[in-house]
Amino acid sequence: MLKIRLERVGKKRSPSFRIVVTDSRNAMKSGKALEVLGSFDYRSDRNKNIRAERIKHWLSHGAKLSDSIHNLLINEKVIEGKKINVLPKKSPPKKEESKPAPPPEASSPTPPASPGEKPKAETPGQ
Repeated sequence: MLKIRLERVGKKRSPSFRIVVTDSRNAMKSGKALEVLGSFDYRSDRNKNIRAERIKHWLSHGAKLSDSIHNLLINEKVIEGKKINVLPKKSPPKKEESKPAPPPEASSPTPPASPGEKPKAETPGQ
């Protein structure tokens, strides 16, 4: 399966990327790209070189986009759609063991008063 993804080039601590079409089974740094579709330097906005026509050509031939390239192409308005979250999914926070809720009080021990009687007020301490 063909994949359009980033290939890192550049020196240590100075990364820049090529946008390449390659087989998805190839390693990212193998250098076995079928075609270079552009370059991208995330540190500066001026160093973006994207060949939109060739990207659309490869997409029409069944190439898939990596998540980062998908978001980049949406920013550059080459394709339309919704961005994909590329950050790793966090594990949900574990719920602390809470004490079970006390059962609701069913009824008071005194019988209900008849409509004509006034309820007796309980005095504390007796």
